[in-house]
Amino acid sequence: MSGTRTPRRVMMLSVHTSPLDQPGGGNAGGMNVYVVELARRLAGLGVQVEVFTRATAAEQPPVVETAPGVLVRHVAAGPYELLPVAEVPAQLCAFTSGVLRAEAKRPPGSYDLVHSHYWLSGHVGWLATSRWGVPLVHSMHTMSKVKNLSLADGEQPEPRERELGEEQVVAAADMLVASTDDEAAQLVELYGADPARVATVPPGVDLDVFAPGPAAAARSRLGLPADAVVLLFAGRIQPLKAPDVLVRAASLLVARDPGLRERLVVAVVGGPSGSGMAEPHALTRLADRLDIADVVRFEPPVDQRELADWYRAADLTAVPSYSESFGLVALESQACGTPVVAAAVGGLRTAVAHDVSGLLVDSHDPAVWADAVAGLIGDRDRLRRLATGAVAHAAEFGWDATAARMLDVYTTALRHRPEGYAIPRTLGDRRSLNA
Repeated sequence: MSGTRTPRRVMMLSVHTSPLDQPGGGNAGGMNVYVVELARRLAGLGVQVEVFTRATAAEQPPVVETAPGVLVRHVAAGPYELLPVAEVPAQLCAFTSGVLRAEAKRPPGSYDLVHSHYWLSGHVGWLATSRWGVPLVHSMHTMSKVKNLSLADGEQPEPRERELGEEQVVAAADMLVASTDDEAAQLVELYGADPARVATVPPGVDLDVFAPGPAAAARSRLGLPADAVVLLFAGRIQPLKAPDVLVRAASLLVARDPGLRERLVVAVVGGPSGSGMAEPHALTRLADRLDIADVVRFEPPVDQRELADWYRAADLTAVPSYSESFGLVALESQACGTPVVAAAVGGLRTAVAHDVSGLLVDSHDPAVWADAVAGLIGDRDRLRRLATGAVAHAAEFGWDATAARMLDVYTTALRHRPEGYAIPRTLGDRRSLNA
């Protein structure tokens, strides 16, 4: 294949979580936002996108149009219920069968390219693209080898089966998409990826939804006192995301300054997810045990427009994760003009500009976090400077730019994909049917 052909129709695979699901709980998080926004912006560039995901309810329509040029297709694979991610591999054969049947009903060559998200989807894409002779572009989103290097206390490591599965997808993909240069390096160093097949495409943020606005109005809508000191955690509640670090830091802040209790609000917006499902009330019990239950306010996941209000209402947003491929929460908060205090891990080192749009903390020690937070809420001039820097930094990450760069990756994959690939028989064995 030669020339500079761009795809007309792209199949996206998001097996374990639907782009229609509400981010912030269960299996839904930043990846859901990523798939929705990328598909929508690609459609705006003239590329039709069809997202295939596992059906989780019998009443779900087979096809949903989420935007002009974007369809979500629900594939029956396993029980009609949300499954823990660890149980999804058992349904990959059924899901793959559904994908192949859907394509078989269309004229040959309907899909120019497959873009899979997360390693489970990568295995479906591996088989489908090998059969159809089209390129496979893959986004890891999270990587087990990276997560296992920085586990939260008591958290079980990702299994060897997942590591092997990821290695196979890395070997099979025509192009691998990393969110940051750090992730690109990890793909090469930890998974043996060919550097020539790795492209860095930073995620974006919806700068129309996530934009600065009056904090007083946002607080009024959310029922927060106008003079409160608001610390925000937004996202899935699980050990990897480390919301307990913020709660513990808040207890230290109150212990150091008892008068702060009357004004402090620690807002936790999200629901249990992943390993956090084993003890869904652990964070509530922690707040009780630390005697700050009156300070911590738990809210369920909310849609993006209400989430933007939470960012605007907060003095700062905390992202204390042990591992993040990028950290869209950090970017969304900054776009709303709210500085971020984040762990200096993974993609957060790109999403947050240290001492420009927020602070990066090279520790998960609650005392260190309490120091960082106290230094900001006690220095309003510095907080305002960081707020200004946050808006400017986030403005560099629009979804339109992400889609344009992704289209370049697709074009590269199409240009370099030889005709007639067979299914690789071993890692790295990519033999042509015509060889």
